[in-house]
This record gives sequence, structure tokens and C-alpha cells, in this order.
Amino acid sequence: MPQAGSSGDSAVCDAQGRVAVAVIGGGPAGLMAAETMAAAGLRVSVFDAMPSVGRKFLLAGVGGMNITHAEPSADFRNRYRERSEEVSRWLDVFDADALRDWVHGLGIETFIGSSGRVFPREMKAAPLLRAWLHRLRERGVIFHPRHRWRGFDQAGTSVLHFDTPAGPQRFEASAVVLALGGGSWARLGSDGAWLPWLQASGVDVAPLQPANCGFDVGWSEHLRQRFAGQPVKTVELSFTDHRGQRHARKGEFMLSDTGVEGSLIYALSAPLRDTLASRGEAILQVDLLPDRSAARVLADVAHPRGSRSMASHLQSRVGIAGIKAALLRECASADDYAEPARLAAIIKALPIRVTATRPLDEAISTAGGVRLDAVDHQLMLKALPDVFCAGEMLDWEAPTGGYLLTACFASGVVAGQGVVARLHGASPQPAATL
Repeated sequence: MPQAGSSGDSAVCDAQGRVAVAVIGGGPAGLMAAETMAAAGLRVSVFDAMPSVGRKFLLAGVGGMNITHAEPSADFRNRYRERSEEVSRWLDVFDADALRDWVHGLGIETFIGSSGRVFPREMKAAPLLRAWLHRLRERGVIFHPRHRWRGFDQAGTSVLHFDTPAGPQRFEASAVVLALGGGSWARLGSDGAWLPWLQASGVDVAPLQPANCGFDVGWSEHLRQRFAGQPVKTVELSFTDHRGQRHARKGEFMLSDTGVEGSLIYALSAPLRDTLASRGEAILQVDLLPDRSAARVLADVAHPRGSRSMASHLQSRVGIAGIKAALLRECASADDYAEPARLAAIIKALPIRVTATRPLDEAISTAGGVRLDAVDHQLMLKALPDVFCAGEMLDWEAPTGGYLLTACFASGVVAGQGVVARLHGASPQPAATL
């Protein structure tokens, strides 16, 4: 079987007549496209710039591999915001239930957590990835690590150029699936270097932006030194975006050296980011006691405290202590502390001024990329026939909670089926039989 570095028509078909296709990018979307095509009898080669595939996938599983979510389909699809209609078409092909069945087919059990998130029984990504790669190799998929894509040949998209440890190499393929990721975590391979190359080829792309990211606040040195890295638990965050829409979510977030991050922040990151771009700042309101009514908080704060300090009074009467007390002291004025009504109001709506997103490379994921109207319904680029895109390099985003991974997997299936349909001129194998 021809490897990277081969040339001529011999690289397009092998002795058995199997058509050669290339997948560039070894993340979930690329590997799922490879599996879909291999199952249909295509000869698949996967190229990745890293020494091994699935590195960001493994990192995502360090704290517990959240593979998808078990909420109702309509709610699930609404998580993709402005792109829910387009992503829903991918999910029609391969949805959260299909993903769980696919994981089970690899011999990995799953369970649903209390929040509805779905995890492998062992809570780790590595066993799943090992089983998956074993199956891909059994189906004839060839892997080319340390192959950094450098673009197409001037003669056309059927010839791909790579930088490798052995020097420049070229590879010929009848179709290509690009699954190069966004622009976050460049050290794991998603560096966004592909964007200007596609743009130069006439592909309509949107600038990459951080998604599921932290935000800068500008804490005092005291708060940074004492509380950075600690969670603020059981709060409700709310804010009104630049369009006048109010957003509110309950949960927990983390204080960082530079500001705020964590699951609750990530859930609001898209409207926060867009509001910052429009206004230059955004004001988060934190309800430090979401399970207590405003009237009860006022009554507790106004209760005579005698000789006790205000800190002791708030801890005993309201339950404000530790990091919550520090946040209150950081954001409330002396005048606020002097007036029980004002202090109670701030406890229920503590204002935090957010000034900027954290850098793109720190983000969990990215927004922007290849615009969805630049691809057809099978995710083939309209400007570059026989070149398909999948995963995070497309212009969509989703919160954490399994939504990102599910759509990446689903887009890989759609792109893989698109290649099969284009090369075979027939309906591809259903995703359920992968």
C-alpha cells in the first residue's frame, strides 16, 4: 500500500481497486470520518502533526471523560445556539444515543451522572481511544504521525504536501477530509494554521475566537494570593448581553489569577464574549445565596449583631464565609457594608466587571472557522470539490457537557459518508452499523 511520499496514479487506487482517501487530523472528528470510510471499503490514511493521535481528546478526559449528554433531544440541539439547525442535521445522522451505542460497541460501558452528563464507566479517555485505534487498524486504516500538512499542490487538491521528520513528503488521494481542529491548545496540534491556506483557496472563513474560555477581571493582589484556584460554589450567575437578553445559570465557577473560569463561566462564554466585543465590558451579577430569598437575606443581614464583627455576623446569620466573604469584600464598598439593605442587595447581585476573554490558546474550544454556508450538506467545501471538513474547524460552538464531542463525532460521520457517496456514487453505510 502506498505510503506518504508516493507519487503518481498508483497512490490513488491499490491492487484491489480500493480508492485512497486522506484524513488530516487525528481527533474525534477525523477518526470518526476514517472509521466511516474504512467501513465502506475505502483505503484510509490518517495524518497528524503530533507523535500520536487523539491528544486533545485524552486531555479532555483527564478530569473525567464526559462523552455526551442524556438530556432530551430538543434541549440538546438548542445548545448549539445560532448553529442549532445545521448541527441538528449532523445529529440526525449520529446523535447522542448513537454515540453511546458506538462506545458500547468498543466494549466500554457508560453511565449517566446526576447532571445528565454521560461518562465511560472508568471515567477515562485512554481505554476508549485504545480500543478505537485497535479497531481502526483492524479495518486497514494507516496512521502517519509527525506529518504536518503544508497545503495542497499547485496542480490541485489531490496532492497533499507534508513536513515530516524525513523531510518533505507528498501524498495523492481521491478525496480529503480536513479535521484540523480550531485554534486552542496549539501544543496539542490545534493551531489554526490551516485558516489562511483555505482562505487563499477561496474558502469563506470566520476569524477564530475563544469559546468555553476564562475571562479577565483584575482582582486585587490580596484576592489573587489568597483565593486564586478555589471554586465559588452554589451561586447563580446572570448578566444582560448587548442585545438586551438576560442570561442566568446556577452552579459553580473558579477564581483564577486573572479573573474567572470554570463550568458556569464556560456555559455563558459565548454571549459574554460577544458582549465584550460589542461594548468592551460586561457586568456579571453573582447571587451568592441563590437558595435564599432576597427578603430573608435582608432580614438576616439587618438582624442586630451586637459586639460581633460584620464578618462573624455574616457567617453566622447568612452563611457568607471564606471565598464568598472575600468576593463580597472585593466588590462591595464601605458604604454598602454600612447599610443593611444595600449589603443584602449586593449579596443577591454582586457585580463583577469582566473586561476581556483569555487568549485563544487557553480556551477549551474555539468559535469561527469554515463558515457552514461554505460547505454542502455533506460537508464538502463548495470552493474545493473532493475536500471535506469536520469537527471544530467548522464555524459552530457549544458549551462543555458532552455537546462539543458529540457534534465533532457526528460531523466526522457526515463528512465520511459524504466522501463515500461522492466516490462510490451510492448511499453510504448507515452510522448505526459502524
